[in-house]
Amino acid sequence: MPAFLRTISDLLPTNPICVRLIQGGSTRRRHLYVRSGYLAVLIVVLLASLVGTPGGGSLRDLAQAGAGAFGIVAVGQVALICLLTPIFMAGAIAQEANPRTWDILLTTPLNALQIVLGNLFGRLFFILALLLSSLPLFLFVQAFGGVPGRSIVLSYLVAAASALVVASIAVTLSVTRTAGRRAVFAFYVSVIVYLAITWLIDAQMRTGLAVGGMSTATTLMTPLNPFLALESLLQANRYVAVDPGPEASSLARWWLGSPISAFVWTGVAVSGVLIVFSTARLRVIGGKVGQVPWYRRWFGLGPRSGEGRVARSPGTNPIAWRETSSRTLGAVGLLGRWGFVAVAMLITIGLLWGFHVGTLSLPALRQSLLALVVAEVAIVVLAAINMSATAVSREREDGTLDIILTTPIQPGPYLAGKLRGLVQYLLPMLLVPVLTTAIVLFYALARPDATVDQVQNIVLGGGTLPVPLVTWSGPVALAVLMPAFTAFVVMVGLQWSIRSKGTIGSIVSAVMVLLVVVGVLGLCGGASGSINVLAELVNAASPFNLVFAALRPEDALTPQSIQSGADRGTLAVGAVLAAVIYGLIVYGMHASMKQNFMMTVRRLAGTR
Repeated sequence: MPAFLRTISDLLPTNPICVRLIQGGSTRRRHLYVRSGYLAVLIVVLLASLVGTPGGGSLRDLAQAGAGAFGIVAVGQVALICLLTPIFMAGAIAQEANPRTWDILLTTPLNALQIVLGNLFGRLFFILALLLSSLPLFLFVQAFGGVPGRSIVLSYLVAAASALVVASIAVTLSVTRTAGRRAVFAFYVSVIVYLAITWLIDAQMRTGLAVGGMSTATTLMTPLNPFLALESLLQANRYVAVDPGPEASSLARWWLGSPISAFVWTGVAVSGVLIVFSTARLRVIGGKVGQVPWYRRWFGLGPRSGEGRVARSPGTNPIAWRETSSRTLGAVGLLGRWGFVAVAMLITIGLLWGFHVGTLSLPALRQSLLALVVAEVAIVVLAAINMSATAVSREREDGTLDIILTTPIQPGPYLAGKLRGLVQYLLPMLLVPVLTTAIVLFYALARPDATVDQVQNIVLGGGTLPVPLVTWSGPVALAVLMPAFTAFVVMVGLQWSIRSKGTIGSIVSAVMVLLVVVGVLGLCGGASGSINVLAELVNAASPFNLVFAALRPEDALTPQSIQSGADRGTLAVGAVLAAVIYGLIVYGMHASMKQNFMMTVRRLAGTR
């Protein structure tokens, strides 16, 4: 082979790092389970959307059912890609961020571009394989009619561009060694926050195309969010890509008139910039080993391994004290926890102030508050999963667990200390959704006439249905449910942290289990929406369903419940029952894990 072609081939097809990652990952059961679960979820969503679509069996009804099913599956595919890409790329952040790994790579004949592209596309290959594996489902939907082939191709381009951008960011974090393993959780949170913020800004910037019409025009945020770009494709009659006119620049006309093209090419451009930056950055990271960070030098903290720390009392359970206090020693832990609280409160007050001065309409306020509280709950759940799923496996990897097992502490107090310490650390964060809904409730009580939305009532035969800004039992139910649900999430993470050899495997397993639990509870809450009291009780079992029932009762509860007073306290009663059930589940999991702890730990003893 000529030298020129060999050089081109070594960048991707025969790249040693790319080949190693693909060959090693293809033999792992975890990747097989992820691929199988991905297809299973898409198949279930497709069948549920087809079965739940009414129709008389004509070709037109069948085409409409196929188009609706395609829209649901396409959005679900992008959501799963955004969720699974950080999981597959977590190895690039956590493993390759190890200084010894990079030191070894830098001594090989590989150049910087080969190292970066090998890490990027070696892991991105599995995401692209997931996309191709779902192609038969889209072809099956197209057989019903109503779904043009161009829409399928464009939906795949949106998903692929999203995966490319997320993967490029992960490799950049790996090359810059940003926060090490902590960056895995920060990576997840950043993706959720970015999607939520761009969606909120787009909701405020939308303008109607006609007076009294339902159609709105695309905004500057549309090509920056994969779900907004996909909405402009799937609901082109309601979210219309409008040409701003000949007086606008060519860039503005392309950005607003072709959001799919703008999103894909923007993602490719951003990924290219990150790849170039990572390539230029790679050769200088070897000289930074052992240096003291600038912020620690400014405040005279010295290196992380320095001595001189003031002694602290461990309390009655040293494991609980260690889990709580060790995470608050660094500036990252303090800023991450209290910064989340401060930002959430500022956003809540800002939204209410915007509505108070008239710059924000009531429907836009309700939509923004719903997105905000859902994002807050999601961040708390992800934080609990990340911390609990690495609580034991991290100690196994660094050898701390072997030292702890030589002490007199028993498995029961050890696991109870982990649970108590993590819940105490997360307590300020899990109270954020409660405080947000409480602030909204106090504002609604101060302005009862201005905060009642008149929603179109179709179920009871037309007219309008007055819906409050937030139900009074919402903050009470969240205050009862969030600690119990967080304890349940922590126990699930601890269980997989004990069973898994490494931190990445434990995080992936815990996330999958929680997705199934939250998905089943969400389906049960949606299915019970037509039953009067049962809908309120079932929706209180999941914090996500509870947020919908508190802020969007017309979508989660029956019109009869809203008209008769949705705040009969049923949500709070359901939250109490759910908290008791979660408490019993946590107690049972603790008893089971306590009995099998020593056997599991000995079976995995010595593994890294």
